[in-house]
Amino acid sequence: MLRKRLTHITSMLLIFLAFMAISTTTSLAQSNQDAPAYSTLADLLENEQSREKLIQELRSLAAKESEQLAAPGQEVAATEAKASLPRRLAETVSDFAGDIGNRLEQIWSALAAVFTSGPGTGEDMGALVFALFNLGLIILAVIAAFFLFRRLVRPLFSRLSHWSRYGGGRSVLLRILTAVILAAAVDILVVVLAYISGNLIATFALGETGALNTRIALFLNAFFMVELFKAAIRMLFSSRYAGLRLVPIGDAEAEYWNHCLARLSGFVGYGLLFIVPMISKILSAHVGQGINLIIMVLAFVYVLSIVLKNRGKLGEALDQRAHKASLGISRISLQFLARIWHLAAIAYFLVVLVITIIRPGDALSVVMLATVKTLVYAGIGLLLSGILSQLIGRRIVLSKEVCDKLPLLENRLNAYIPNTLKVIRAFIMVGVVLFILDAWGLFDFSGWYASPGGRSLMGKIFSVATILVFATAVWIALASVIEHYLSPKTGQGEPNARAKTLISLFRSALAITLILMTVMIVLAEIGINIGPLIAGAGVLGLAIGFGAQKLVQDIITGVFIQVENAMNTGDVVTAGGITGVAERLSIRSVGLRDLSGTYHIVPFSSVDTISNFMRDFAFHVGEYGIAYRENIDEAISHLRAAFDELAADEEFKDYILAPLEVSGVIALADSSVNIRVRIMTAPGMQWAIGRAYNRLVKIHFDAAGIEIPFPHTTMYFGQDKEGSAPPAYVHMVQKKKIEEEGGE
Repeated sequence: MLRKRLTHITSMLLIFLAFMAISTTTSLAQSNQDAPAYSTLADLLENEQSREKLIQELRSLAAKESEQLAAPGQEVAATEAKASLPRRLAETVSDFAGDIGNRLEQIWSALAAVFTSGPGTGEDMGALVFALFNLGLIILAVIAAFFLFRRLVRPLFSRLSHWSRYGGGRSVLLRILTAVILAAAVDILVVVLAYISGNLIATFALGETGALNTRIALFLNAFFMVELFKAAIRMLFSSRYAGLRLVPIGDAEAEYWNHCLARLSGFVGYGLLFIVPMISKILSAHVGQGINLIIMVLAFVYVLSIVLKNRGKLGEALDQRAHKASLGISRISLQFLARIWHLAAIAYFLVVLVITIIRPGDALSVVMLATVKTLVYAGIGLLLSGILSQLIGRRIVLSKEVCDKLPLLENRLNAYIPNTLKVIRAFIMVGVVLFILDAWGLFDFSGWYASPGGRSLMGKIFSVATILVFATAVWIALASVIEHYLSPKTGQGEPNARAKTLISLFRSALAITLILMTVMIVLAEIGINIGPLIAGAGVLGLAIGFGAQKLVQDIITGVFIQVENAMNTGDVVTAGGITGVAERLSIRSVGLRDLSGTYHIVPFSSVDTISNFMRDFAFHVGEYGIAYRENIDEAISHLRAAFDELAADEEFKDYILAPLEVSGVIALADSSVNIRVRIMTAPGMQWAIGRAYNRLVKIHFDAAGIEIPFPHTTMYFGQDKEGSAPPAYVHMVQKKKIEEEGGE
């Protein structure tokens, strides 16, 4: 790489010298030697001979450069621009390692020159000591002012911490963020006041100029940057004020991490921003680079020891917090962080060390800018993610009036809105990762977004998100209207069974239509041609129509069943030889629940006849048999008395639609005289009213002594040879009973 740069520089110098020589020769040959340079150049280019000579010189120089590039060892330099990042990094580190000897020699020469001839700046030792003494006074004054201002604002920090922990308000997170932001503003103000105090003291108290001002400016700038970074650390790990701490850890852990990070930032910040420039100015730039490398190596060793020391402890703490997390994404993120946090920390500081080695001149500014951007992006991402996590975990509660009119709206909102917020949170985290990669130069986000592909992708994502949100809102609105119509607590009252069935079918058809339209629009938006899909769907539908005739028959029969209002959800019907309650009614089949609880799905193609037991009204038909010796009119009067008692019952009187119908004697059976009666009831109540009426009939017949016949058994004891039958000692049963009672 170095040889390539030297080759380019040499070539450019040769071209420039040749051009100047030709220009000078040509200008001397001109009559007007005092003409401006531009006119001389114009004259040079207008002269055919001089122009041809210049072209030949340039071509010869280009040929020499090509020969040098083609020489052994130059192929790698020629293809360096095409090499991968790891390869370039390895080559740079190799060049640096190979150049360590030269750097050490330069550092040694610079130190030897200091001890033999004084500082490299030419100042005498007395002036340097006096300048350093004044610098020490400024340092003490700034530090004293800083601690004084910190002392004055301690009561304010205490009040903010107390309000953050115990103050009123519904949102704890918002209260903590407000307190932390106010405390950070005060902390930054303290740093600014101390910085201004240092400038005022340096200007008016000492009144020095020149090199002293440069050294003071270096210290004040280092103080300002380092203390601002420490203020950011105090926002995360406030050791004295628990209410002003963003990271939810204990006081001991907060104090430990605050002190470790403060020591590290002070050592690296003051070292690179103040000590290294001072040494470079007083001694030599090579000595400053050596001190810079020593500082970064020591800082890396310190970080490595801290990370390895707290690897298990911090991992266990993150695992415990992951188990307490209520959201799945938070639990997974914390568990993943517990496994790799130490690797991420070591990798970060290793990258910082490598950048310092490769780019010693601007390493600190690059690393600090990338780190600040990373912290800002990560903080914004965590803040937005925390707010969204709280919103996701919070249930939406509607008023009782709204829930009565729209009973499923609350559950639907609590299903859709949290999922939408989860998707937004995922996009936020992806954006944070992309911005962090951009901060470290691993991904050019602005360039990608400015490219046609980036703009197109972002536009498609935004369009698809808008379409999905709009489709969801339309579905929620239409479903809410349907629920409002179906709700019995609205002004229109509860709809009939037919309306419920048709509206339910309409809701299913609406959902399918909306899903298909949304899918088609989304596919068209992302650039997929939906014309072939629609044509293919038509051909596929035709093929399915020929191959699934049974399915088509089910659908057509179902349409006519709905048009003719043969059954509705909740009806007791007989369809396909199965009797049960119609629990689910679709365009293709009906779901029946029979008396034993078995659920049957009956396709409409297998239904020839539908028997609906719940259309308009129903009858309980009862047949009651009495013995031949009983009086028929007396039995009928008791049947009417039983009906009158049933009609007076509060539980059943509203469901009896007409007086008792007595059909009379319908049969003279083998052992009974059968009387038929009929009771008109509301649909669906015929079975309950029939059971209650049978109970009352039995009670009334028993009270009147009317016999309800039942099968009789005749016992035959046979005959002896003379033809007489042996007696049946039935009285022995009664005798035994008397003996048992007497024995007692």
